[in-house]
Amino acid sequence: MAKPIRELHGLTPGDLSDELLTSTEPLILRGLAGQWPLVKAARSSQRDASDYLRRFYNGVPVVAMLGTPEIKGRFFYNDDVSGFNFNKVRTGLPGVLDELEAHREDAQPPAIYVGSTEIDLCLPGLGAENDLGLASRLPYVSIWLGNQTRIAAHYDLPDNVAVVAAGRRRFTLFPPEQVSNLYVGPLDFTIAGQPVSMVDFHQPDFERYPRFAQALEHAVSAELDAGDAIFIPSMWWHHVEALAPFNVLINYWWRQAPGFMDTPTNTLMHALISLRGLPPAQRDAWHALFKHYIFNSDGSEAAHLPPAARRVLAPLDDSTARALRTQILNRINR
Repeated sequence: MAKPIRELHGLTPGDLSDELLTSTEPLILRGLAGQWPLVKAARSSQRDASDYLRRFYNGVPVVAMLGTPEIKGRFFYNDDVSGFNFNKVRTGLPGVLDELEAHREDAQPPAIYVGSTEIDLCLPGLGAENDLGLASRLPYVSIWLGNQTRIAAHYDLPDNVAVVAAGRRRFTLFPPEQVSNLYVGPLDFTIAGQPVSMVDFHQPDFERYPRFAQALEHAVSAELDAGDAIFIPSMWWHHVEALAPFNVLINYWWRQAPGFMDTPTNTLMHALISLRGLPPAQRDAWHALFKHYIFNSDGSEAAHLPPAARRVLAPLDDSTARALRTQILNRINR
């Protein structure tokens, strides 16, 4: 059984301190968005929540993921991992809301899901009425909605506050060091951008994925109602399951890093073609270099050099990062 996630009660958006938002452990923030108009509408009825969302819709198409009832809400790969078990369509949000209403009472409905969609792009004004006051962190604010769906365990680079605005969701999280026990799928052929665990959390195959039992020993989990929120630290793996016939989630992503910093995923992908195939002794040598310059860095690596000679080893800013990126691209393209 997964352990519970630490919970905080009675917080308002004004209580989201730097200490809380830089936590390295997940947190449940019960009732954080209880006063949001969208949450109040959802507590009244699905129809009221849908009508509230329609007020803001500006006609920009959304991408809906549609699966047959047989997938039981689990958006995933097909059997041989050559494709997916769902289709994507560009459509209007009102039509999606109509479909969710039409299948509300189905014992086994088709799977309907609109993934991360920028609020200001298609629902301008919604964020202003339903806000956590995180503007100073320059977050990317998005909406997710659907019926009883399951999203495979994955990680995100940004820190994340996710608010359940309608319905009910179960979150199961694993710390980053559990990656080897989660049996991750392809890095370059993904369902929605991030690599995912191949384990079916409803029916884990422990013969095929025996180390998943070890991952479960480190898992934490919680169920959230409308108005509750969860803080998910950067790089924590999370499996998200929507439990109600109608679910809406609004989340805030931001990075604790300067805007000029590149995504480490690019480094990982380049390392596959530059480091992974080296002889073990050479990989060990590069491991030592990465520890020295990156993972164990304390700013003293170039202290023995004159300041003007430190170049890329000096603290980076937007200008030097841009120049370094150009050098890297030129080397790659040779």
